[in-house]
Amino acid sequence: MGKFGFSYVGLIYLLILFIPNLFWAKHKPAGYTFKNESRLLLLFERVGQVCVTCFVLIFSDFNITAFSLNTLWLIVSFALMLLYALFWVRYFRGPHTLKDFYGQFCGIPLPGATLPVAAFLLLGIYGNVFLLIVSTVILGIGHIGIHIQHLKDMRRDGAPE
Repeated sequence: MGKFGFSYVGLIYLLILFIPNLFWAKHKPAGYTFKNESRLLLLFERVGQVCVTCFVLIFSDFNITAFSLNTLWLIVSFALMLLYALFWVRYFRGPHTLKDFYGQFCGIPLPGATLPVAAFLLLGIYGNVFLLIVSTVILGIGHIGIHIQHLKDMRRDGAPE
């Protein structure tokens, strides 16, 4: 289940996740719309967001301990969060286009959705917290699913990539 207690690692991850999104809300790409989002995917995304946010903060299992082979999960997870931060640097330095937002970054498709989901999944594995792993899978179904839907709609509607 996990040990109850505050996770400073979880807080750091959430800050890396939320701060760029606050800026993005004011600098959305031209032509961005969410008019056709699946209600089911949105439900998965919202439930996943709430659960991931709670679980990553209330279990101290994510805090750094003595180095072991298990620590490699944390290192890879943190590397993914750093890539996520760099994705946002690229986006904010660019012209804020749909291509910047949905385009690959370092060969990773839909990096704004896939990088944080993968990072939180690996963090759950590192901390051995099943609730975070399941919550991240739920989040991933919704969040990545919505991004795939947006990308398909964008291509179908001939929006500039």
